[in-house]
Amino acid sequence: MTHVTGTTDTTDALAAALPDGMVVTDPDILAAYRQDRAQDPDAGTPLALIRPTTTEQVQTVVRWCNETGTPIITRGAGTSLSGGSTAVDGAVMLSTEKMRELTIDTATRTAVSQPGLFNSEVKAAAAANGLWYPPDPSSFEICSIGGNVATNAGGLCCVKYGVTTDYVLGLQVVLADGRAVRLGGKQLKDSAGLPLTKLFVGSEGLLGIITEVTLRLLPPQAPASTVVGTFASVHEASEAVLAITSQIRPAMLEFMDAVSINAVEDMLRMGLDRDAGALLVAQSDAPGPAGAAEVEIISQAFEAHGASEVFATDDPQEGEAFTAARRAAIPAVEKIGSLLLEDVGVPLPELPALIDGVAAIAADNAVMISVIAHAGDGNTHPLIVFDPADTDEAARAQVAFGQIMDLAISLGGTITGEHGVGRLKKDWLPNQVGPDVMDLTATIKQALDPRGLLNPGVIL
Repeated sequence: MTHVTGTTDTTDALAAALPDGMVVTDPDILAAYRQDRAQDPDAGTPLALIRPTTTEQVQTVVRWCNETGTPIITRGAGTSLSGGSTAVDGAVMLSTEKMRELTIDTATRTAVSQPGLFNSEVKAAAAANGLWYPPDPSSFEICSIGGNVATNAGGLCCVKYGVTTDYVLGLQVVLADGRAVRLGGKQLKDSAGLPLTKLFVGSEGLLGIITEVTLRLLPPQAPASTVVGTFASVHEASEAVLAITSQIRPAMLEFMDAVSINAVEDMLRMGLDRDAGALLVAQSDAPGPAGAAEVEIISQAFEAHGASEVFATDDPQEGEAFTAARRAAIPAVEKIGSLLLEDVGVPLPELPALIDGVAAIAADNAVMISVIAHAGDGNTHPLIVFDPADTDEAARAQVAFGQIMDLAISLGGTITGEHGVGRLKKDWLPNQVGPDVMDLTATIKQALDPRGLLNPGVIL
């Protein structure tokens, strides 16, 4: 898919059509918006940064871009780990960070949110109204709802409660020609027409710009019991995961390896076992005797697969401490060196093979790879640690990056469970989905964005 490069070197007409100061061309400010958290080294320099507050302003931007042939990169909080909001030379960078209106409707148990709200802010607003928004990426305090929808983000409790798409009831989307369409709404059941709402969830800014999201909320989560198991090896821990998920669906089942355990202990000093090969953190929020039964199943599975220590608690603060340790894993490992972050996933029975295979790839390429995982749904995050100043090590890290995706595909899995394809993984997408699906994707893109102006370079 190609895009038309901008035909104008001035944004004066666009600036005149928007509130004063909304079109930013200051080079120092633009520099801060060139890369997202993936730190794509091929990032370009945008023509301008625009931070609208309304759908109508987004429409104005899109119409101007359509008239001038200027590409548009949509950016939320900039936490993408796949280069989904990397800047392109001459493109407009449209940031949704100032689109922050939010309404909670307790009668329908819904939240209507503009895309700039952080996940944590939607959670807090729901909780203040006696409700719960379940999707919880590890970066929930700094990632935006718009970005969550664009990548179909997951999180720690998804093993039981599902991912972002399971909570999106409706959207408002600005199309490539500037039209704004409403899809879905507050109704829980809706079979009218094609399921277009779901088409835009996970589309990574390729088909339209999301300016409003209607989210389904749930009653508050029941108090959870936490079970922690310490293992000598990652293989034993992965086998314990299968033993649990073959019997129950826990509210959480998270995995950390030795590298991440020690990195988190260095950062948080919470008394984690530095000699452990792996750590599993599981939770049950089933009420009453059912919860006690699930805790027993989890504890027995840990013990049967070689856990040297099993700790169970009903104390919310103790449980949250271990959850916080798992959430801190990526920034903790990042202190060791630069990271190439994966989020490959496999069918659960293949989880041990994936984890063992990643260890072999690390050894073959002489690079450090730390593995953390939403183990209960087979979504792993191999973190390749390298020194970018060491060109040989950096090259080996890139080789390992591709080999991990090849491994996941060979096991019947996916190159991305929740981060999106972005720009960093698109070369491997055809190997997973095949040429017919790639053709279908290109056909949909062509129908909705015939000039290829929306987020060029992503997926296709």
